[in-house]
Amino acid sequence: MDNYHYYFTEVEEHFQRRRGGPLIGSPLDWDQILIWKKAGIPLEAVLRGIDSAFDKYEQRKSKRHEKINSILWCAQAVLTAAEDMKEAAVGTAPNQPATAKSGAAQGFEPEAIAAFLLRNADLLEKAKLQHSSGIFPHAIAQQAGKTLRNLAQEITNKEASKLEDLERHLTVLEEKLFAALLAATPDEEIVAVRAQADRELAPYRRKMEAPQIEQLQKQYVHKRLLEKYNLPRLSLFYM
Repeated sequence: MDNYHYYFTEVEEHFQRRRGGPLIGSPLDWDQILIWKKAGIPLEAVLRGIDSAFDKYEQRKSKRHEKINSILWCAQAVLTAAEDMKEAAVGTAPNQPATAKSGAAQGFEPEAIAAFLLRNADLLEKAKLQHSSGIFPHAIAQQAGKTLRNLAQEITNKEASKLEDLERHLTVLEEKLFAALLAATPDEEIVAVRAQADRELAPYRRKMEAPQIEQLQKQYVHKRLLEKYNLPRLSLFYM
């Protein structure tokens, strides 16, 4: 499992270099990078896509004075770069041996992961969540906290852990929690959050396909609900 922090930092710094200044975007920028990472898009493809998007922008005959302010501007170019790399790799058989690195070698020491899980367990167990129409987010949060404590204990007792399996487990816990929060939150609140996401996505819609937009909207709503109840993201990406 690659170091998520390295992936995010490389993308952000490369974007900043091409932009000639700090990233000035929306919370959706982080979500877009996370979507690329979880979709398995190689870092090289993301960097190539960013370069391609900026190259095309800079070649315009009539340029606007403002700079590209969001990672979302590069979304379609990144997908194109990933497809090009995939096609170029067809039929190749690299002779280089795989060099599997442990989680510790990538910055995911068992002690650090266990501490991260325990911090999240504390937040889940202390959260004040209301139930609605037979939906009990509080109970789900309590159960998730207990599961995180068990996972932390397992990691502490093992010399090495399969981080991919752990990440899948964390994803399942987070999806269950999100589903409960979504069901218990009044419709008008969800509609308002989605409207805000639509406003932020509006300038980039023509550069993205429908599945991308749907994923970003979901991530946006997810993030806002967790922020409302002061709940943590469970993915190792947020260590």
